[in-house]
Amino acid sequence: MLANISSDTDSRKVSRVAIYGIVAIVAILLVAAVLLFLNLPDANAFNARVERIFVENDLRTQAEIKLLEILAQSGTSFSDVLTSYRMVIFVLLIFSTALLIAALVFLVMIVALSRRMSEIEKRGIEVSSLLISRAENTVYLNNMEFKLTPAAIETLSVLAEARLDDDVLSGAEIEAVISGRKESDCDEAAGATRIKRLRDTLGNQMVSELLVKNIARKGYMLSCPRDVIKMV
Repeated sequence: MLANISSDTDSRKVSRVAIYGIVAIVAILLVAAVLLFLNLPDANAFNARVERIFVENDLRTQAEIKLLEILAQSGTSFSDVLTSYRMVIFVLLIFSTALLIAALVFLVMIVALSRRMSEIEKRGIEVSSLLISRAENTVYLNNMEFKLTPAAIETLSVLAEARLDDDVLSGAEIEAVISGRKESDCDEAAGATRIKRLRDTLGNQMVSELLVKNIARKGYMLSCPRDVIKMV
């Protein structure tokens, strides 16, 4: 129950961070857009200057009138270009907002997944059923089927039998049980090699590392309740 409460609390914190981040991004870009558009020159400023020249000066010759027409056309072109620039800036602001929001969402998701993985590593894998079939060289972990080699299934069986007795086996003890020799005649590295091969055969790194626990200075054991283990 405490784990569920903690998970719900973390989810709410992550959701609040995401919401606050999105609101902050939109607010910052909105303020930037307003300031940018306010400081852009007026699209009709050039035309207004040309009109002022026409009003304040007595233009009579054909050349002067022609020059004024050219200036007016330039002003119209300037107005059109500035309008297109405004549109481009607006589209870029929308894209930047979408990209920043997407980056924030992905970052929050990565942080949430990282916290979840940390919780799993701390608590270990939650095993609801562990069925070991020696005849088929197969192990069924939470209804997931893993096909193992005969040596790997033998190692897992030894660990399962030890877990039923709440025992922690060293590498030498594992090698002694499997080989039938005395523990004093077995090497610690041989048992460690069997554990490594078992983990490699399981394939899934998370499953193998969390299922087969390595207890410092003691040995190896399965991190699952005794009542979920069945051997056939």
